Amino acid sequence: MKIVIAPDSFKGSLSALEAAKAIKKGLLRVWPEAAYVLFPIADGGEGTVETLVDLTDGKIITGPAKDPLGREVTASYGFLSDGTTAVLEMASACGLTRLKKEELNPAVTSTRGLGEQLREALARGAKKLIVGLGGSATNDGGSGMLAALGVKFLDKNGGLLPPGGLALADLDKIETSPEAEKLSKIPIVIASDVQNPLLGPDGASAVFGPQKGADPDLVEKLDLALSRYAQVAKKLTGREVAQTPGAGAAGGLGAAFLLFTEAKFCPGVEVVLNEGSFDQKAADASLIVTGEGRSDGQTVWGKAPVGVAERGQKLGVPTVCLSASLGQGYQKMYEKNISAIMAMTPGPLSLEEAMANAAPLLEDAAERLARLLATKPLGR
Repeated sequence: MKIVIAPDSFKGSLSALEAAKAIKKGLLRVWPEAAYVLFPIADGGEGTVETLVDLTDGKIITGPAKDPLGREVTASYGFLSDGTTAVLEMASACGLTRLKKEELNPAVTSTRGLGEQLREALARGAKKLIVGLGGSATNDGGSGMLAALGVKFLDKNGGLLPPGGLALADLDKIETSPEAEKLSKIPIVIASDVQNPLLGPDGASAVFGPQKGADPDLVEKLDLALSRYAQVAKKLTGREVAQTPGAGAAGGLGAAFLLFTEAKFCPGVEVVLNEGSFDQKAADASLIVTGEGRSDGQTVWGKAPVGVAERGQKLGVPTVCLSASLGQGYQKMYEKNISAIMAMTPGPLSLEEAMANAAPLLEDAAERLARLLATKPLGR
């Protein structure tokens, strides 16, 4: 019997790989002779680089980059085992976790750090890029990333604009660069589930600005600044992205890729499944076990367990889910090829207790799941 273990991270307590190992330990108590394949999942946010590098026996590259406020930090990206595919997550250098709550300010935060990582990856010979857009602290339309690649954002007097989304209100002209031209010729896959446009009530500023520190007044100003950015960029590129799905991802970083590259957007979980050859590894499995920190009605909208279960359904392999907690609407997951769902906690626990004991709780839940399933042979 072969079992594929493919959980997402249990945020704040277990990485995807740690969760997979805990599930395996629990299953081994019931099925010690089974063959196990660990396939940790990520969705384009934090953990995407580590997951893809682990799945493909690639390499992590660590070095300096600018954080959202321009301070030098140590950030990481990776190369897959082919040595020419670089995988980056914008959150590594430019994510919300880089800032204290009182430092959040999308008027001035910048994506420059991601641009510095891209520049280094290209210098190391990257011929293809995978970029995860989750977890940003920025609202600059990707202008910081492009500036790190030599693109100039100029005001009406020909002066360089300062970093941040608010400065784009004064944008008069964009001058491209050789490095940006090089980027436009490289295959790029954007790992993002976000379908928001750049502008308007469903756009980057309105929907994501408040969680990055923007009050209603700043949200309005940032939306106007991104509107100016889209207008000026259209003159240079001929591309209209204001209402394009995905343009609003990561504070408009999606728009930069749509404007200046030939990037293709793909749900984060699909990118990981494809690059890690999930179908090949799970084709002859008897069971797939996935999991996440909280399962509720939102899980069906492209989150990892559903993405895994869809692949399982196509392969004819049942998928079950272990979750730290079950929220309102989790039953919708049954309509998305999840055969069974089990909560990790055996009884009432505080959030602090559950997170502190996540690994043993997940092990025990996996054992309970296996004992239930073992009452009827899996058939392979």
